[in-house]
Amino acid sequence: MKFSEQWLRELVNPAVDTDELAHQVTMAGLEVDDVESVAKDFSGVVVGEILTAEQHPNADKLQVCKVSNGVEEFQVVCGAPNARAGLKTAFAMVGAKLPTPEGDTFKIKKAKLRHVESFGMLCAEDELGLSEDHGGIMELAADAPVGTDLREYLNLDDKIIDVDLTPNRADCLSISGIAREVGVLFKAPVTYVEAKPTEAVINDTFPVALEAPQQCPRFVGRVVRNVNVQAQSPLWMVEKLRRAGVRSIDPVVDITNYVLQELGQPMHAYDLDKLTGGIFARMADQGEKLTLLDGQEIELNNDTLVIADQNGPLGIAGIMGGEASGVNAETKDVFLEAAFFNPIAIAGRARSYGLHTDSSHRFERGVDWQLQAKAMERATELLIEICGGEAGPVIEVASEENLPKVEKIRLRHAKVNSYLSFDMPVEEIEEILIRLGMSITKDGDDAWLVDVPSYRFDISIEVDLIEELARVYGYNNLPVRVPKASLPFKADVEANIGLTHIRRTLVARGYQEAITYSFIEAGLQEKFDNENKAVALANPISAEMAVMRTTVWPGLVKAVQYNQNRQQSRVRLFETGQRFLPRGENMADMLQENVVSGVVTGARHPEGWTAGNDAVDFFDVKGDVEALLALGGAADEFSFVADRHVALHPGQTARIERNGETIGYMGALHPSLAKDLGMNGAVYLFELSMDAITAGRLPRYAELSKFPESRRDLALIVDEKVAFEELRQGALENAGEYLKNITLFDVYQGQGIEVGRKSIALGLTWQHPSRTLNDDEINGAVDSVITALKEKFGASLRE
Repeated sequence: MKFSEQWLRELVNPAVDTDELAHQVTMAGLEVDDVESVAKDFSGVVVGEILTAEQHPNADKLQVCKVSNGVEEFQVVCGAPNARAGLKTAFAMVGAKLPTPEGDTFKIKKAKLRHVESFGMLCAEDELGLSEDHGGIMELAADAPVGTDLREYLNLDDKIIDVDLTPNRADCLSISGIAREVGVLFKAPVTYVEAKPTEAVINDTFPVALEAPQQCPRFVGRVVRNVNVQAQSPLWMVEKLRRAGVRSIDPVVDITNYVLQELGQPMHAYDLDKLTGGIFARMADQGEKLTLLDGQEIELNNDTLVIADQNGPLGIAGIMGGEASGVNAETKDVFLEAAFFNPIAIAGRARSYGLHTDSSHRFERGVDWQLQAKAMERATELLIEICGGEAGPVIEVASEENLPKVEKIRLRHAKVNSYLSFDMPVEEIEEILIRLGMSITKDGDDAWLVDVPSYRFDISIEVDLIEELARVYGYNNLPVRVPKASLPFKADVEANIGLTHIRRTLVARGYQEAITYSFIEAGLQEKFDNENKAVALANPISAEMAVMRTTVWPGLVKAVQYNQNRQQSRVRLFETGQRFLPRGENMADMLQENVVSGVVTGARHPEGWTAGNDAVDFFDVKGDVEALLALGGAADEFSFVADRHVALHPGQTARIERNGETIGYMGALHPSLAKDLGMNGAVYLFELSMDAITAGRLPRYAELSKFPESRRDLALIVDEKVAFEELRQGALENAGEYLKNITLFDVYQGQGIEVGRKSIALGLTWQHPSRTLNDDEINGAVDSVITALKEKFGASLRE
């Protein structure tokens, strides 16, 4: 928003210069983009009057004018098309200094144009740096005092301040709003614009109806008859508008624009004779057409609020009026409008029609919903003062239930101190709030109830008030506080292995890392895990992403399916991520567990002339899993136990335990599930709890024994259901402390072995750290192992 510094200082005049004023306004959050002079530097230019204007004898486009400066008369040659007798204009006399486009000045000298002498120059606005208008010489008011210095007459020793407002500060889109803000910042008194009520001298009214009260909850109107539209807008109004970037059009339009710049309330004036039946604030019918004031014809959408009469739309509400009902030179009677439109009803509508106006700019951000009556009185006062006329009574139609509600906000002193990091005095808080136009009442010893004025749409909660306190107090004045927080170093458990080591191990074994969605299809989830009921999403992206996974397997298997459909037969993928296990009705109790999962299918080795065509099997994947389990140096704590899983082959499923606690599963994909998913070949899966496999064991130093090992091989006949892991545990518990290793080197079923039993051959190795073990010690350990396995598993030595 642009405004004149002189206009601002008429309302509030702090004892600071322009630079300090601009700096403080910027520091308060209203960024000043630019400060420029109203006019460029010039001198020797006065108000001149053209007494005569005659055709130049030697040039068709030049005139020879006789110009008075109030004391003397001068002959001036001028080429402006609007130079005429009786016109008062800017007259640069001989010796005057005018600005150049480069920023320098040049001096007016006596000249001769086509053999006719010229003593001075009649100036256009751009030649004085007032604007870019070069359509002709300046036209001043008929009552401009001839001979008066032009800078003094037009108050050109002024600055134009351009403020870039954020969308939340619509209250400052007027000179009154800026003045209010400056008064707060500098603790300076503000002279607010007073709108004197104009007494109705006629009883004429025009009916108004709100057919869209949610979009237009308040409409204020007034009839003013016998208006002289041919009157001239006063110089002070034209100049204030010009310095705000608004061009003077006619006195009625100038007055509505002036009230907009002065108070921030957009207004519109209709030619009363062009209205029929009444004014209606309603939604447009789809396809209705309207010719706007700028001559553009548009087709309206049914989401657009319009002001209409019985014959159709008169204008787009809050954006632009229509050409047909606008004021023109023939207008005698006008109907003034000042309305409040819901910002949501206006937001985006102007852009949808390729428009942007001063009105839409304000209504989109929010206009004071209690300002309409004041604006109407102010506009009426100016209209009658400048154009004459007879005013009727003010008509106001409002939908109280759709108007904004004033809610009290509770502000706590402790909260202010906490947010601003210092103890702001109570008196300071109350003074700032009152200067901001708020009403406050005490609410206990440490709080206030605050009534926010209607023009502050951006304040609705306690922190908004605290922000205002900080802003007005001055951000530079707030103390600097370094946040204090306890930041202890996270313990780096040396025994734990990192995720990087897990990834590198799998990559080294031919896997590639995959990332799949945490949301999967409910039906697919149940096929892989029928024990945990997956948590359903309240608003899923699609049916295929409706529940949170309780296992990573579905995503990995779908990835294999995707690759197989694209002729990739050998696939090895792994993923590290979370699975989500419900633990009761409360979502806060849901277990989010990190796991590492893998899937393998296809050939054991990549295709090559040195590689065979063997397909990967259960034990290949078991070797990969064992490599992961061995990373922490505690491989002996893990065991594989035959088990069943809904997603795995009944005969090729292993439950993985650590010290008796289940940490995961591995095995072949269930044949029926593989068939349903259209998988090619056997697919093997594993999934392990990340916490269980990352918790390792610190290595301990042990001197290598230099004494020989002793080995005994045992071929045991046991029931075919007895697993090697069970025999291994039994041997470990009974072979003594010097047992170094147990190896399974043969499993046999067939001729010579009873049906339902099998032969398992174990190799047991002992070694003492400081001496050689004798045969008696070894034999005793072997006997203990055989006796224990016989008692526990019915094992017997194979003959």
